Amino acid sequence: MSDRTNEIAEFLKREEEKQKVRWQIIIEHLKKGVVFMDWKNAYIDESVTIGEGTVIWPGAILLGNTSIGKNCVIGHNTRIEDSIIEDEVEIQNSVILESRVGSHTKVGPFAYLRPNSRIGEHAKVGDFVEVKNSTLGNHSKASHLTYIGDSDVGEHVNLGCGVVFVNYDGKNKHRSVVKDGAFVGCNTNLVSPVTVGEGAYIAAGTTVTTDVPNEALSVGRAKQKNIEGWVKKRGLLEK
Repeated sequence: MSDRTNEIAEFLKREEEKQKVRWQIIIEHLKKGVVFMDWKNAYIDESVTIGEGTVIWPGAILLGNTSIGKNCVIGHNTRIEDSIIEDEVEIQNSVILESRVGSHTKVGPFAYLRPNSRIGEHAKVGDFVEVKNSTLGNHSKASHLTYIGDSDVGEHVNLGCGVVFVNYDGKNKHRSVVKDGAFVGCNTNLVSPVTVGEGAYIAAGTTVTTDVPNEALSVGRAKQKNIEGWVKKRGLLEK
């Protein structure tokens, strides 16, 4: 045989051994009550633990020192590495690295938990939400298009669509705090470091640059001005 033929034969032999190891890992999880929708498309390190009743969908990649609790749903194309997922958690099409997710929480689709993120119980990290080096308390929600960087968000907090924690000034990272029960409206920028007090409300479109007291309303946007008849006067309707 040629050198190339020998290389291919060795490659196939190694792949066959890998498949045997993968199958043994799957068998051990099946014995413990884990459900696989398509075991041939699940990639799980030997070091990973998974609780009884958890369902693994195709394309799931579970790596390193990862622990998955009982009765979770690990949706397709989800990658989890060196993280702890507590019981009854549902994760869809998301990436979780070196983080912890509390019980009964929902993550995704398309969420990204970067290292050192801590998500509480009964919380929600929704679609296109990124969390980095931050905490999100119990019963708090960031449902859409939000970035939480280097910040601590309390319990029962609602972060509207498009909220951005502006944590980097071009030289240093800064940390912000949003306390329990606060409501942060859509398209709000929190320019770190700032503290939003308990029960405070931030109006949609506000850029927060100073601390907001407990139970205060913060509005930081230009007042809307309507110019009647402007379009007609400019002749924009005559095209």
